[in-house]
Amino acid sequence: MADPKGFLKNTREVAERRPVEERVHDWNEVYPGGIGRALLPIINVQASRCMDCGIPFCHSGCPLGNIIPEWNDLVWRDDWDGAIERLHATNNFPEFTGRLCPAPCETACVLGINQPAVTIKNIEVSIIDRAYESGFVRPQPPEWLTGKTVAVIGSGPAGLAAAQQLTRAGHTVAVYERADQPGGLLRYGIPEFKMEKKHLERRLDQMRREGTVFRSGVEVGTGKLTGDALKDRFDAVVLAVGSTVPRDLPVPGRELKGIHQAMEFLPQANRVALGETVEDQIRADGKHVVIIGGGDTGADCLGTSIRQGAASITQLEIMPQPTEDRPNGQPWPTYPMIYRVSSAHEEGGERVYAVSTQEFLGDEDGNVRALRLVEVSFEAGRLVEHEGTEREIPADLVLFAMGFLGPEQGGLVEQLGLELDERGNIKRDDSYATNVDGVFVAGDAGRGQSLIVWAIAEGRAAAAGVDTFLTGSTQLPAPIPPTARPLVV
Repeated sequence: MADPKGFLKNTREVAERRPVEERVHDWNEVYPGGIGRALLPIINVQASRCMDCGIPFCHSGCPLGNIIPEWNDLVWRDDWDGAIERLHATNNFPEFTGRLCPAPCETACVLGINQPAVTIKNIEVSIIDRAYESGFVRPQPPEWLTGKTVAVIGSGPAGLAAAQQLTRAGHTVAVYERADQPGGLLRYGIPEFKMEKKHLERRLDQMRREGTVFRSGVEVGTGKLTGDALKDRFDAVVLAVGSTVPRDLPVPGRELKGIHQAMEFLPQANRVALGETVEDQIRADGKHVVIIGGGDTGADCLGTSIRQGAASITQLEIMPQPTEDRPNGQPWPTYPMIYRVSSAHEEGGERVYAVSTQEFLGDEDGNVRALRLVEVSFEAGRLVEHEGTEREIPADLVLFAMGFLGPEQGGLVEQLGLELDERGNIKRDDSYATNVDGVFVAGDAGRGQSLIVWAIAEGRAAAAGVDTFLTGSTQLPAPIPPTARPLVV
């Protein structure tokens, strides 16, 4: 283990972010020089706090099965080469998870029972950033090719993980992406201040050097590349198309101009931050912005609106404000619903809890000008509106960040004749195979909207299912059943 007295001698410490007054004027990551570099002065000491528990409950919180105590020990011993080897054994893309995952492993940390948990997420991102700087991340092309071909539809984290695993197994893999560049939400849904796209680009470069082929700007299911053509051309197909149907809010005034889904707003802002030109861009400059939804996507809209110069920003959440400590009904090692403050929340805006939108109010030109809300509570599992609490707040731009309902059900899904489950997701068995022979599904398209760690875990597991289908056996990591759930939810 690491230092046997590390957790007694040292307290939890995280990297300091750049001052708010500095970072809101640019799109760079909120940590000076990037989080990995910002953590280097403290990371060995933080790794020493790991107790190498006999039963490491941090594993129960991680769908990837990251071998956390082992790479904590290696970091403490300054063996960074060994640390990245152990980390990459279970996680294809720790530079993504180390920046974007909510770290359910930390809420399951045994030390977290009565002390601040080990900074697992920070140690993880330090390992991968150090590995890139030291040249430890190299292409791993297969020693021989199987002669089998696989199409991966979608280039988000699930699709990329499946593609990399299958390429390394010796199959010829083509990744299709309907956007003009690969990456999915990693590229166009995640703002630069959370993850600069250089981290995505260098991983894509590694994958290309390994032999994975990317076909961008291709919407499979339209034109000549129909479902039947896909099955004829490839020996297997992996659908990693995500959960892209946004939840809407059909209240009076929904038709007014100035009301948009978050995934209309964020991709445009990301493109502009990367130097592209977007005609008729949805912008927050000088506007009163209202964000409906209190999750990570809402926080991304908040940080983006601040950088665009919004006059005011209000983030609405229908649930009551969480407590700062674990609720009694959510004991360790479960993932507690507590009050969390992201980097965007540090920068400004107002968070309003326990309210529901009743109506959007417009001006004479058909633009939204205000939002009428009411205070609510949940009583016996039923939403109750409190009379006399109605009020209006100014709203020139309204952004829906309320999550997603499932994959798009027309096009390719319909052409392939895929069965759906009761939630509208693509149905699959324990090997991630659909009802159509040779067609597999991974990530949010089959699981529903979930975490990036689940997407990567499912991509890896689906790859093992595909490899078995193509060759009769596999040496890829054994798949986790799609129905698997960690102790941490």
